[in-house]
Amino acid sequence: MVENNKFWVDKPVFVTGATGLLGSALVHSLIERDASVVALVRDWIPESEFVQSHLSAKVKIVRGDLSDKDLLERVIGEYEVETVFHLAAQTIVGIANRNPVSTFESNIRGTWNLLEACRRSPAVKQIVVASSDKAYGVNKNLPYSEDSPLKGTHPYDVSKSCADLIAQSYYTTYGLPVCVTRCGNLFGGGDLNWNRLIPGTIRSALRNESPIIRSDGSYIRDYFYVADGALAYLHLTELMSEKKEVVGEAFNFSNEIQISVLELTDKILHLMGDGNLKPTILGEARYEIPHQYLNAEKARRMLNWKPAFTLDEGLRQTIEWYKNFLQKNV
Repeated sequence: MVENNKFWVDKPVFVTGATGLLGSALVHSLIERDASVVALVRDWIPESEFVQSHLSAKVKIVRGDLSDKDLLERVIGEYEVETVFHLAAQTIVGIANRNPVSTFESNIRGTWNLLEACRRSPAVKQIVVASSDKAYGVNKNLPYSEDSPLKGTHPYDVSKSCADLIAQSYYTTYGLPVCVTRCGNLFGGGDLNWNRLIPGTIRSALRNESPIIRSDGSYIRDYFYVADGALAYLHLTELMSEKKEVVGEAFNFSNEIQISVLELTDKILHLMGDGNLKPTILGEARYEIPHQYLNAEKARRMLNWKPAFTLDEGLRQTIEWYKNFLQKNV
């Protein structure tokens, strides 16, 4: 990949979900490239990476959420936004199962509210909508490629399938300059959802406690380091401005490695030198896809993209981040 650093200088960029895992990493990368970032912030979380790294002091902050159509239209218009990264979503599968309506409101209605605001602005040139590998649902043909059907069945998966299709609809019908990204399970420093496997396992190991596995440990996933995710988003956006054939497409971003929950837990414990700890397997997870992984051949071919980090490199950096974070926040 050849990076076009001049592309971002003073560019007005709107990021939804800026305080989240990928949002914080992306905002950091945009600031490094001298972009003019406007961040949509719903909840103020003092321990988040967005606040702890002082990113909040380097961007324009708009308080609100995706339900406010007038706010979105005002922000995109008044700040003359050219590039939109739509990352905001309710991302926890368990919460989606307990609270499907709020998940649908955020992930589906929020997406069309934002795209409609973009449609009304002549300044918007690139929109990247974060979908997910979960949008594919359960599929016997693995790995998923971009032409695999989107057929989520449970609330979170359905919300991502719907948002993905809505984004494609706005491109096909209105010519809105949209691309869709589908990543594996993102991980990295800054994820404070401790019920997720990687941060929960690292925290347990640092406390010399048995890590908790909510499932039976057999679920197979595709894990993708968040720094790689941020770089992929930037690279995709730059190419959207250069190659018309890229606009309107969906892209899988992945290390293309399939690994079970139990195997990943053991890998983390080994990297941390805590091989004697054994996970506690609860077997309580319900309504989750048993086996997922992505084919990223299209991104390699059309975008000349490849991941910058291996899984082990990403995990080592993530472990170091949590060591420092938990030491400061004991």
